[in-house]
Amino acid sequence: MSATLELGIVIAYLVVAFAIGVVAYRVAGSGAEDYYLAGRSIGTVVLLFTTFATLLSAFTFFGGPNLAYAAGPEWILVMGVMDGIIFAILWYVIGYKQWLIGRKHGYMTLGEMFGDRFGSPGLRALVAGVSLLWLFPYVMLQQMGAGEAIVGLTGGTIPYWSGAALITAFMIGYVVIAGMRGVAWTDTVQGLFMLSITWIAVGWVLSAIGGLSTATTAMVEANPEFAALGGGVYTPQFIISSAVTIAFGVTMFPQINQRFFVADSERVLKRSFALWPVLVLLLFVPAFLLGSWAAGLPIDVPEGANVLPVLLTEYTPVWFAALVVAGAMAAMMSSSDSMLLSGSSYFTRDLYRPFIRPDATARREAWVARLGVTAFATLAFLASLTRPGTLIEVGDTAFSGFALLTPVALVALYWDGATRTGMVASIVIPQAIYLAHVLLESVPIPFTNARRTLPLTYAGWDVALGLMVLAGALAVGVSLVTDHVPDEDVSRFSVTAD
Repeated sequence: MSATLELGIVIAYLVVAFAIGVVAYRVAGSGAEDYYLAGRSIGTVVLLFTTFATLLSAFTFFGGPNLAYAAGPEWILVMGVMDGIIFAILWYVIGYKQWLIGRKHGYMTLGEMFGDRFGSPGLRALVAGVSLLWLFPYVMLQQMGAGEAIVGLTGGTIPYWSGAALITAFMIGYVVIAGMRGVAWTDTVQGLFMLSITWIAVGWVLSAIGGLSTATTAMVEANPEFAALGGGVYTPQFIISSAVTIAFGVTMFPQINQRFFVADSERVLKRSFALWPVLVLLLFVPAFLLGSWAAGLPIDVPEGANVLPVLLTEYTPVWFAALVVAGAMAAMMSSSDSMLLSGSSYFTRDLYRPFIRPDATARREAWVARLGVTAFATLAFLASLTRPGTLIEVGDTAFSGFALLTPVALVALYWDGATRTGMVASIVIPQAIYLAHVLLESVPIPFTNARRTLPLTYAGWDVALGLMVLAGALAVGVSLVTDHVPDEDVSRFSVTAD
């Protein structure tokens, strides 16, 4: 089957996903709340799957199997079990209260919440600015994953930049046309499809190589350390650091955090986070097992390529491998369009309207949002061409940056003693240290080692964990020694369940 036909399958799938969003757009309302939050009317199935599909990124489909291929199947423990449970708990602790507050006051972004509670447009802008800063590498991650997927599927016939450009064009067009309702509908279809197709892929590969026993035996014979719990990269420090920073980071992702506002009812919200760990396991177990089994199979994975497309191309029909990659790319588009939609709301509502054009009409704000989406996605595409690291490295950098916001949010949501100064200090100082550590090798950080890698570690512990503790300590400590200002309104976060 030619590379043209393989690419045609990918494009056709993306077009179908795009069409679903267009249909949803035609029945949607025109207000900001409907565009950004689907009118706060999302039910259990759609909320669960739109959150799920929004996280089905290049990090999941390609970065995760790549790590399992290189280091063994314990990545299932990190992502499938620990993060499934930790994020579900955070969804309840943070997301539930956010939903109550958002329903009462009509908030659409985290920045709006913080700005009103602490009487500070500057704090509102700070939250939005930090979120947009770390959103950039995660959008870039999707473009990198798409480019690598096309290379792996076509054996290099179609270059890396083409796949990255393809998903960039679709994500821009999709967000410009569809809002949250369109994204949520498409996400539901994507999530169901990818669950099904991943399990079919497992069955097909196992059938081709002789069954589960053969796959496991070959994996262990080629890599005996894969049979033991722990060892290699899977030290306790690595497992705990990865699980905590990823789960805490996901909670503050704009595209995830904004979904805390969209549930139709309290019952919908509680059902969703209760079912979350089950859904996570149903996808991550087969995806990461495929990567692990591939380590014992006679396949050649070129340097810089992703193992999953190579494995499927070898052991399944080419049309099926193309369909899986198409679905994975569409899932990346689901992640990307959610990121760009949330990013546009942070930009227009927390930066543009308060500071540039307070009197902007809804029409003007909508066009600014669309232009912002186009510029943001284009810049991320250009950055993705430099390929600054592996999918795991780029993803971990973004996760850790967002994770530093979670302790601050916990203090703000549950402690009336939190002050504006405490909030600003707990955001600015840890973020500045982490950003300097990521970008400037010459900056000495006391709790880092000399070997600069991503994730950034000290004695095996992710630097972000120490900075998360610092963020929480600053939020409490600085608040204790500073006073509330007259504009602060503690009652904004005083809400009760029905």
